[in-house]
Formats: sequence, structure tokens, C-alpha cells
Amino acid sequence: MTHSLDSDTPPRLLVVRNDKLGDFMLAWPALATLKAASPAPHISVLVPSYTAPLARQCPWIDEVVLDPGDAAPRNEQRQLLRHLRAGAFDALLTLFSTPRIGWLGWRAGIPVRVAPATKWAQLFYNRRIAQRRSRSAKPEYAYNRDLADATIDALGLTPGKAVMPPFWPEGAARRDIERRRLSEELALDGDRLWLFLHPGSGGSAVNLSPEAYAEFAADIDRRLIAAGHPAPTWVLTAGPGEEACADALAQTLRRQGLTAHRQPARAGLAAFARSLAAADAVIAGSTGPLHVAGCLDLITVGFYPSHRSATPLRWQTCNAEDRRLAFHPPEGADTIDMSAIDLGAAAKATAERLATVATTTAPRFATRHETP
Repeated sequence: MTHSLDSDTPPRLLVVRNDKLGDFMLAWPALATLKAASPAPHISVLVPSYTAPLARQCPWIDEVVLDPGDAAPRNEQRQLLRHLRAGAFDALLTLFSTPRIGWLGWRAGIPVRVAPATKWAQLFYNRRIAQRRSRSAKPEYAYNRDLADATIDALGLTPGKAVMPPFWPEGAARRDIERRRLSEELALDGDRLWLFLHPGSGGSAVNLSPEAYAEFAADIDRRLIAAGHPAPTWVLTAGPGEEACADALAQTLRRQGLTAHRQPARAGLAAFARSLAAADAVIAGSTGPLHVAGCLDLITVGFYPSHRSATPLRWQTCNAEDRRLAFHPPEGADTIDMSAIDLGAAAKATAERLATVATTTAPRFATRHETP
């Protein structure tokens, strides 16, 4: 089936990625691919209320539809079905297939329904794409783009020019605004590197221990100073319920002689995500903030387990290749034993990458303690 509407009327497409923040951020390259097609489709997304604030920031999305979730009462499920029917969508693209969403798309009468060919949920779809994601042969965002390409083909659209990072260009453009704000809040030195460290996991991924992060940060400080660069400023970030961990780690770093602050609270997820644009690098486990940083095309330093479904390749950030570093337990170690990661080697590689930024980046702005 091809898009049969008048050429001046864009096809209407519903894209579903209704799970966690990191998964949703890795859908942005696929959304950009869809929006670059000709004629450019009207793109609605079905997302949970948690990620909706960021969906509203995404330049590739025209409408945000809230998913009440699997456990929602029947009246809310029926209301969603009515909304989908009224949407007159030409196609449904489900990036992570579940029976409920497949059933909704079928019940809503959406004619083209695209999803990975996984489990019995695929029965509700008429365009099933074999991917075998559990083999982790490519990044998650690349699997998502393959599905976007299949949807473009199914609708008979013309593929557009490849969209390159940053996949959140408006967020990246706020860099100076966010740096000025943080400088005023914490009296930071704008000439030093600002390294954002997110020690929490959001409950979704194994991560380094706070002690390991403290060791890693101290090693980077020593290496940058030894190379003739100013000591960086460490900014500890936290999600809901993770504030105590970030505060404790900031105190540990200060006791070690490092310059460390906890980032001031931000009003909601979108504001927190925008604030990451101030960073010279974001260091974290494979969590939502790391993948937000990827969409901003920041330098990302990620710590990953090495079991097959969660490899650094599978959950690679979607920034430019030369802006991402990833570390994981070595072959022969327990795949989720993060203590097996060679922190010295990780600190060396990270410091070398950061040194190029410290050498080539001029001061970005005058802080309140400087003469404009």
C-alpha cells in the first residue's frame, strides 16, 4: 500500500515508543528519518506521561498522545481507542511491540501497521520486520531507523537526506543559556571543563558504584592537571529519589580535593534535559540522561554491562562517533560485574578525549565574576 491521499496532504503517522526515557531518546533518529521523507508525514507519538514533556520538545513530532498504560482502567483504554480512530492515521509504527498496542492499532483500523517481527504481538501487524534485536548486532537507534525506512517504503514516500547529530538541535542551541544559568547558580568558572556525572541508574541498568565513580573522577582530575589543563568542575545530577546519592558523591569528591557541586533542582524532566546542554561531557551508566546527552551531541562516557541484550553497541548513544566513549566488563568477567571494568584505562581514554576539548575550546562567556 502507498499513501493515496492528495499529494498536498501529508500522511498521518502514529509512532509508539511507550517505555523508558533512554529508549524514547533512541527513537529520535528514527523520528528524524520519518520527518525527512517527502511528503513529510504528520507525526504523532504515543508515549507515557513520564516522557511526554520531552516528546513535546522533539522537533520531529507534531502531536503527543498520552498512553495510560497496560494497567489503566477500561474506560481510559476505550478513550485511547476512540482517539486513535478519530486520528485517521495512515500508518502505525510500533518501535517496541506489545500485544496491547498491536490490538489497539488493529481495532483503530489503521491500514499500515509496522513493527518488529517478535513474539505473538506481530499477529496484529501487516508489515513485520525481522530484526532479532536480542543479538545486539547494531545500535538500538539503528534498528529503529530500519523500521522507519520500512514505514517510508510501505507508504510510498520518498526517503529524505540522512539527518545527522544533534537529533535535538534546539536543545543543543541552548548551550550558552544553560551555561550562564548554571554559572550564576553555582558561581562556576566558565574557563574550566564542566563534567556532568549522573551516578543513579533510574532502576533500569546496572551502574558503577559511587566509590568507583569517585575513583574515576579523581583519576581524570589528576590526568588533566598532569597534562597542563585546569582541573575540571564536576556537576552531580540526579533523578527523582537519587538526590541523596548525588549529594553524598559530591561530598566525597570535595573531600578528595575536587571541585564538585550538585546541580540545582530543575522544574520537570524537560528542564532537566535542557540543562544537560551546559555540559562538556556527560558521564553515566546506560540511563536516560546519557541518551539525552547523545541527542544533544555532547561527549558521552557510558558504563555498560556486557551481556548480549545490553552491550555498549546495542545501547550506543546517538551522538557523533568521535563524541562517545563506552566501557564494560572485560571478556571472561561476569557480564554485570561493573567492578571488573578497568577504571584506570577508562580514565586515561576519557582524559585524553577531554584534553582535546580543553585545548581547542575558548571561553564561552563571562561569568558574573568576570568583566564582560
